Amino acid sequence: MTGQKSEGDRKHPVDETLPPLKMFTSGLQHVAAMYAGVVAPPMIVGPACGLNATETAFLMGASLFTAGIATLLQTLGFWKVGAKLPFVNGVSFAGVTPMVAIGKAQSPDNALPIIFGAVIVAGVLGFLVAPYFSKLVRFFPPVVTGTVITLIGVSLLPVAFNWSQGGNDRAPDYGSLTNIGMAALTFLIVLVLRRVLRGFLQQIAILLGLIAGTLIAIPVGITNFSALSEASLVGFPTPFHFGAPQFDIAAIVSMCIVMLVCMTESTADMLALGRIVGRPADERTIEGGLRADTLGTALSPLFNGFANSAFAQNIGLVAMTKVRSRFVVATGGLILIVLGLCPVAASVISLVPLPVLGGAGIVLFGSVAASGIQTLASAAMEKGDNALIVAAAVGIGLIPIAAPDFYHHLPKDLLVVLDSGISTGCLVAIVLNLAFNHFGRKTADGGAADEDTADGTAAAAHGDPETPPQPAPGTTDEAGAPAAAPAH
Repeated sequence: MTGQKSEGDRKHPVDETLPPLKMFTSGLQHVAAMYAGVVAPPMIVGPACGLNATETAFLMGASLFTAGIATLLQTLGFWKVGAKLPFVNGVSFAGVTPMVAIGKAQSPDNALPIIFGAVIVAGVLGFLVAPYFSKLVRFFPPVVTGTVITLIGVSLLPVAFNWSQGGNDRAPDYGSLTNIGMAALTFLIVLVLRRVLRGFLQQIAILLGLIAGTLIAIPVGITNFSALSEASLVGFPTPFHFGAPQFDIAAIVSMCIVMLVCMTESTADMLALGRIVGRPADERTIEGGLRADTLGTALSPLFNGFANSAFAQNIGLVAMTKVRSRFVVATGGLILIVLGLCPVAASVISLVPLPVLGGAGIVLFGSVAASGIQTLASAAMEKGDNALIVAAAVGIGLIPIAAPDFYHHLPKDLLVVLDSGISTGCLVAIVLNLAFNHFGRKTADGGAADEDTADGTAAAAHGDPETPPQPAPGTTDEAGAPAAAPAH
C-alpha cells in the first residue's frame, strides 16, 4: 500500500521543477535553439513594410517579447488556456508570405497597422474555434502523427542547412568552406559532448556546443559584434508603436487562413510532444494549447508582434535532452521577455553565428524526424493501407522542400497552405486515414464497421494520462498506448 501511494504521489516529469541553475541553463538552451527562428520573420517583414534597420530591430525585440508571453501561456497556463507541456511558442513562418504581400501592397504608413489588425482578428477567431478544432484529435492516430512528426523534422532540416551555409544566399561567403566547416565542427562537438558527458552536462550539450562553436568562430572571423555595440540597455516594445490597428477584409482573410494552418501544425506538434514526454495530448490538452496559441496571437499586435505558433525545433531539443519539465520552458519564456526588454541581452544571444547554429540544428531537427520514425514503428505498417497513407503523405509533404517552385503558377492565397509541407502532409494523412481506415470499411459479416469504436480507439491512444488505455493482448508501444490502435 505504501508503495502504491508513493507511486501515485510521484510527479510526472512534465510537472517537475529543477534546481535553479539547471532550470536557467536548460531554459537558455531552448532560447538559443529558437532565437534565429523568432527574429527571422520580422527581419523579412520589416524591410517589406518600408522599415529601416533601427525600426526592424525594434520589431525583432517585440517578437522576442511576445514569444515569451505566448510561451508562458502555453507552459503555465490559466483557466482553460495552455497545454501545460514543455511547448515553445514563437512567430510563425506561415504568416511571412501573406504579410510581405500586404506590406508591398500598402503604403509604409499603413502596412503594419493593417497586418496587426488582421492578426488580432485571426487570433480572436482562432480562440473561439479552438474547442471545436481540438475535437479533430480523434483523427490523429500514430499513422498520422508519426507521418507528421517525420515531416516536421525533415522540413526543418533545410533551415539548418541554410544556416550552415551562412543564412543569406546573397552574401559573398554563402556556402563558403569557412561557414560549412564551422557548421561541421559544431556538429561534431555536439556529438562528442553527448557521447562523453554524463548527467546534467549531457542534457545541455547543445548549449555547450553553441558556446564552444561561437568561441571558435571569433578568431575565424564570422562572429558579428556590431549588433552588441549598437544595442541600448533597456527598450520596451511600446504598444501600437507603428499606429493603431486597421482592419482590411483581404488581409483578415489571408491571416485567418494562416491561423488555421498554425492551428493544424500546433495540433500535430502537441501530439508529437505528448508522445515524447510520456503524457499523450488528449482533446482537453490540445484545446488549451490552441487557446494559448490564439490568445498569444491576439495579444501580440498590442506589443507589435505577429501570429504565434509552436516551434518544432524545440520538440527535438526535448527529445534529445530528455528534460521534460514544462517549467524549464517557462524559464525560457521569461528569458525571451527579458531579451525583448533588454536589447543588449538579446544581442549577446545573436552573437552565435548562423553556421554554428546550423551545425547544432542538424542534430536537433534530425531528432524530430527520428521521433516520427519511432512513432511509425508502432503504427501497424504491415497493413498495406497504412504504408500507402505514409507514402502519399510524405511524398506530398516533401514537395515544398524538394521543389520549392512546384506551385508557383497557383493562386497566391493557396500558397499559404501549399508552401507548408507540414500542413499539406498532415491534411493528406488525415484524409487518407479517414478514407482507408474509417469510411466505407466492412466487417467480416459484410456490415459497415463501427466508426465510433474505431475513432474511440484512436482517441484513447492520446487519452488522459491519468487513465491510460489498456493495451491490446500481447502488444504495447513505448508510451503504454495499445499497439492495435495505430491500425486507425
